[in-house]
Amino acid sequence: MRILICPDKFAGTLSAAEVAAAVTEGWLGTAPADECVQRPLSDGGPGFIEVLGTALGGQRIPVTTVDPLGRPVPAEVLLVGTTAYVESAQACGLHLLGEAERDPKAATSYGLGLLLAAAVEAGATEVVVGLGGSAVNDAGAGMLAALGAGPVDVGGYALPYGGVVLGTAERLEGKPRLRQVSIVAATDVDNPLLGLHGASNVFGPQKGASRDDVMRLDAALEHFSGVLEKEFGVEGLALMPGAGAAGGIGAALLALGGRVVSGIGLVTRLIGLDAELDRADLVITGEGSFDHQSLRGKVTAGIANSARDRGLPCVVVAGRNETGHREAASAGVTETYALVEHFGSSDLAFAEPARGLREIAARLATQWSR
Repeated sequence: MRILICPDKFAGTLSAAEVAAAVTEGWLGTAPADECVQRPLSDGGPGFIEVLGTALGGQRIPVTTVDPLGRPVPAEVLLVGTTAYVESAQACGLHLLGEAERDPKAATSYGLGLLLAAAVEAGATEVVVGLGGSAVNDAGAGMLAALGAGPVDVGGYALPYGGVVLGTAERLEGKPRLRQVSIVAATDVDNPLLGLHGASNVFGPQKGASRDDVMRLDAALEHFSGVLEKEFGVEGLALMPGAGAAGGIGAALLALGGRVVSGIGLVTRLIGLDAELDRADLVITGEGSFDHQSLRGKVTAGIANSARDRGLPCVVVAGRNETGHREAASAGVTETYALVEHFGSSDLAFAEPARGLREIAARLATQWSR
């Protein structure tokens, strides 16, 4: 058999590449004659640069940027020809903060602006920004400040970091130093910037926002979106699909003239996944938590749909499964396995995910290999 193993990361435990390696090891330990093809994936969030760098080669340019609280962190710009790939999570990622540090009222996207500036300085004419897994809710205000166009108040004073102060923004001071590069935002979040389905309401709580914080952030972003519309001559920015991605960074990238594309669609095209799907007998994908959001265009749903279109069985292996069988089947999923169920313990699933994946893969090989 030819098994295509194409998971996303298991957030907080294993990278996509580590997940694929563990599944392959478990499968081949039981069915060594089979062929396992590993194609780790990302939808634009954490792991975006690792996945594309492994598949495309290119030049990895080290950059020192800052995290959501302004502390120095290492990151990379991937340069392939004249296209640069940047991962917002390397500067804005929720994983960069401890639980007690999470506060979207104060977190900044400034570090992403430094990465964009580095990509421009490297000679890129197009910059693809992977969006996802962010700790920020500042609608890209920090990013714009790093590019030379920070928000100021009515007195002309620069605003501090964070999303909640944007309600006092009067205008942007300066112009973004981007040298006319074209911008692509790679994300599978189609949420608008504002409202019940917007950045603050949907993603704010997981970043540490209280109910009161969410209301204040949404109001601040509503005001700031008007500033962005005026500065860049864009109408209806707050309601554009993808504007709410990565705490509203999507809105700032759209204001800069960028376009939004499917993150998983971009990655699968660049790594040639369609050709691998055409040659596979079985597909194994997965992610840390397989839930209702997974079925709204994330990696697992995208892969399952592609497998179904080809008449291929698709198995999802997750840390935790929160979908019903009927829901999963409607998305093209044949079977679902979860580490929590395998171990009977959330603590063990989090502590030994690689062992669990190897054991589940061995079980799958016994069932599927012929």
